[in-house]
Amino acid sequence: MKVLVVGSGGREHAICWKLAQSPNVTQLYCAPGNAGIAQTAQCVDVKATDVEGMVKWARDHAMDFVVVAPDDPLAMGMVDALEAAGIPAFGPRRNAAIIEASKAFSKELMKKYGIPTARYETFTQLDAALAYIEEQGAPIVVKADGLALGKGVVVAATVEEAKTAAREMMADKKFGESGSTVVIEECMTGPEVTVLAFADGERVRPMPASQDHKRAYDGNRGPNTGGMGAISPPPQYTPDIARRCMDKIFLPTIQALKAEGRPFHGVIYFGLMLTPHGPKVVEYNARFGDPECQAVLSLLDGDLLDIFIACREGALDRADIKWKNQAACCLVLASGGYPLDYQKGYPISGLEEAGKSAVVFHAGTAQKDGRTVTSGGRVLGVTALGNSLEDAIAAAYAAARPISFQDMHFRTDIGRAF
Repeated sequence: MKVLVVGSGGREHAICWKLAQSPNVTQLYCAPGNAGIAQTAQCVDVKATDVEGMVKWARDHAMDFVVVAPDDPLAMGMVDALEAAGIPAFGPRRNAAIIEASKAFSKELMKKYGIPTARYETFTQLDAALAYIEEQGAPIVVKADGLALGKGVVVAATVEEAKTAAREMMADKKFGESGSTVVIEECMTGPEVTVLAFADGERVRPMPASQDHKRAYDGNRGPNTGGMGAISPPPQYTPDIARRCMDKIFLPTIQALKAEGRPFHGVIYFGLMLTPHGPKVVEYNARFGDPECQAVLSLLDGDLLDIFIACREGALDRADIKWKNQAACCLVLASGGYPLDYQKGYPISGLEEAGKSAVVFHAGTAQKDGRTVTSGGRVLGVTALGNSLEDAIAAAYAAARPISFQDMHFRTDIGRAF
C-alpha cells in the first residue's frame, strides 16, 4: 500500500518509523516531514494544514491510505475531505475531533455523561471570568477553549496570575480566537498520566500508560512546553487504576461520543489526574500525544498499519495488538530559550553515534548544505528501551550524550520528577 502521513514533528517521525516496519507498506510519504523523516519516507512539500492541497496530492498520487496525525488538520476536517474524495484515512472526523478542539465541548460532554473531571465554568466575557477567579481563589486553572499548540493552559498559583492569564487569552488574543472562550476549573492534585488508546467508534484498546513532563526545567519548574520527555509505563498507574479508568472514563467517553452522533475512529488521548478521589480527566486530545507517542510506539510489537485500518473499519476486536514487556523513555533535546524565543539553523552533531543505542526521532530539524540543522523548539526525541524503567531512562540519557548543537537544552530529571 502507498501510505501518506500528515505532519512534521517527532510524533510523525515515530509513526513513519513504525509504519515502515509493516510488510504491507510498499511506499511511504510524509507531508511536509523533516530531516529525520526523510530517511524513512519521501517528504512532500504540502503544509499539514492545507486540506485542499493535501487531498489533491493524495488523489493525484493514488494514495491507498492517509494518516492524519496533528490536531489542527483533524479539527479542520481533513479526514472528512479525504474520505469524501474516496481516500481511506486514519483519524477522527471533524465532529469527533472537537473533543480536543473545544475544551468547553469536552467539559460539557463529561458533565452530561458523568465522566469524572474537575469542577469548572466556561466564560466568553472577560469581566465575568475575572470575577469568578476572584470568587474562587487560587490555585486555579485557566484554559483557552481552542487549540493552542499544547500551551493554552495556565495552572495559576495566585489570583493575580490567573487574572493575567485570562486577560492574555481573552483580551490580548495570545492564542488568537482559541482564547475567545476560556474554561476555568478547580486545580486538581495528584500524579498526571497519559493513556493513549485506539478507538473504532465503539471499542477502545488502551496502550501502555505514559507520563509527559510539560514544564521546561528540572523539578517541574518554568513555563509549559509541548513536552520535554516521556516515560512508559509510569509506576503510579496500577492495574486497579487501569480497570477503573476503563470502566469510568475510557469506555464511557467512546460511548458518549457515539451517542452524540460523533463516533470516534482513531487515537484518543486521555490526560488523567490520579487524585485522592480517584482518576479524573484533565484533558482529551484527538490524536497521539508528543512525546508520549515516541515512547509508547517503541513498545508496540505488531503492525501499526493493520491497527490503523481496524480503527477505521470498526474492527478493533479483530486487531492483533501486542506490547513488549519493557519500559521506554523519550528525552527531548530542545533549542535554548524554548518555549519562548529561540534561534534556528544550528548544525547538529552526534546523531549517528546516538542512533547506535537508541532511536533518535526528529521533531524540529531540516537539511541545509548537506547538514542536519535545528528548525524548531523541540529538536530531537532520543528514545530508548530497557527491562526496567530505570534502565530505559539511563539508556536514553547515555544515547543522548554524543548529540550537540548550540544552546541545546534538556531536562535532567525525566522519569524522576514525580
